[in-house]
Amino acid sequence: MDDKKYCSINDLPLVMKVEDLMPVLCIGRNTAYELVRSGQIRSIRVGRSIRVPKEAVAEYLSK
Repeated sequence: MDDKKYCSINDLPLVMKVEDLMPVLCIGRNTAYELVRSGQIRSIRVGRSIRVPKEAVAEYLSK
């Protein structure tokens, strides 16, 4: 796993894996998946993978 440090929302990639949310939001794996499952953070399924758009993270943080 990459230990990337993001200084602002603009530094985030356009699309992230759920695991990439963990360091951004300072949360654990279970919490990240629960936010996606509950719809609190919008996500997209690509095959069996779940991807989270950068805009969805910005929307969640602005709530």
